[in-house]
Amino acid sequence: MTFTATPVWVGVDVGGTKVLAGVVDDLGRVVRTARRTTPGRRVDIAHVEDALEAAVLEAAAGAPIAGVGVAAAGFVDVTGQRVMFAPHLPWQGEDVRQRLSDRWGAPVVLDNDANCAAVAESTYGAARGCRSAITVTMGTGIGGGIVMDGRLVRGANGMAGEFGHMQVVPGGRACECGGHGCWEQYSSGNALVRSARELMSEKPSVLEESTGGEPPRLTGPMVSDAAAAGDLVAREAFISVGDWLGVGVANLVAALDPDVVVVGGGVSAAGDRLLGPARDALVRSLVGAAHRGVPPLVPAMLGPEAGLVGAAELARQAQSRR
Repeated sequence: MTFTATPVWVGVDVGGTKVLAGVVDDLGRVVRTARRTTPGRRVDIAHVEDALEAAVLEAAAGAPIAGVGVAAAGFVDVTGQRVMFAPHLPWQGEDVRQRLSDRWGAPVVLDNDANCAAVAESTYGAARGCRSAITVTMGTGIGGGIVMDGRLVRGANGMAGEFGHMQVVPGGRACECGGHGCWEQYSSGNALVRSARELMSEKPSVLEESTGGEPPRLTGPMVSDAAAAGDLVAREAFISVGDWLGVGVANLVAALDPDVVVVGGGVSAAGDRLLGPARDALVRSLVGAAHRGVPPLVPAMLGPEAGLVGAAELARQAQSRR
């Protein structure tokens, strides 16, 4: 008797430092993963796509591949075919989807990594059961995704959800995007470190010892560890970042009126140290908060695998529509 392996759905999250592929079952569980190092942006495109191919095939472990979802850290066009710009990868207007589909001999869905995380949290995570949700991802900067009436909102150019570059302070801090006063300059991993450095010059802190008295050596994990240990400077830095998080979320809520706002990304691991001040600022900043429902501001549930889980889900959904 011959047994045929069940086809698997694979999600792959490709960023500036790593490629993480995983087989995802129909309950959103990651059952097997494979990792490769991202070669970087100054290499031949084929090297990046070789890493993706190898990771996906290792994760599939010889099983037939029903479909692959690719979560890319960059701008993906509205057709889901091309990565128009990726700051840490060599893709510039490349027809990534077709090339990868040819490599794996399977249908491929391509989307922005924050969009994929939003789909994952809405389908299997913190926003499960909600018709509308905003997901804010806080890492070095801020990204995000919008799900309305159960569907991902991608916008006219496929670039909806670039929340980090909303201007919250006209003429404010310079941003890497070329603008000034962008939200992520006040609420992100980089903003947390900047705030702590500024406070270190004014108040005593264990961070002086952590950095050897050299503030440029300060990192986000150092601030998180110090805050957990009760350091007042580190905790004040989290309050500042959380306050700005709530201000920005209030703008999103005023515009989109979601059922829930999910906060993910590395900074969100601080939990209520970040979300407590953010919830207060949301209520304080949202027009008419006393006369309307204020959506809960909740931590993401799926962690660093959210991007690949959402990518696999998008591939599964695309196949079901065929």
